[in-house]
Amino acid sequence: MSAARQPHDPRPLVGEPLSLDLLNTVWMHEGERRDLLTGTEGLAVWLAANGLDTRFTADAATLEHALRARDALAAVVDSPGDPAGVARVDEVLAHGRIRATLTAEGPGEEPEFADAARGPAWLAARDYLRLLATAPDRIRGCAHEACVLHFFDTSRNGTRRWCSMAACGNRAKAARHYARSRET
Repeated sequence: MSAARQPHDPRPLVGEPLSLDLLNTVWMHEGERRDLLTGTEGLAVWLAANGLDTRFTADAATLEHALRARDALAAVVDSPGDPAGVARVDEVLAHGRIRATLTAEGPGEEPEFADAARGPAWLAARDYLRLLATAPDRIRGCAHEACVLHFFDTSRNGTRRWCSMAACGNRAKAARHYARSRET
């Protein structure tokens, strides 16, 4: 029996916390906006990338809820405290809850959803709350003017500016170098 092949994830930045990874399903490639979540195939890629593919189905309802959550998260990340964005995130959070449990390892928590199709969206919104409680000032958008990606700055001194030094950071350094060389 062969192992199931993971679908290819074309995004330039993966591995961020779930809420930011959902935002990063939209990115720019050669000046063109790309969107992983244009259909259930892309949703399957995102679910697999975040280890959610064994718990949730990549169907139309789950995609619809993920898109709503992505829009709500984008609103609060881009304009923290905006009442309309906050209300949209709260609407996503209204469709799940945490149930306290006792496990062999001790106290635990288990997310519950009346509708499993809302699960990935709810988990992403809940993750955003965790990031806000941990270090809200470390939730950042890439400093490159043409980039729309987001990251959680885990650097020691908290000064990360780029989604990726290899991509946007190098582009910015090259642009500065080019500008300096043109001046001389």
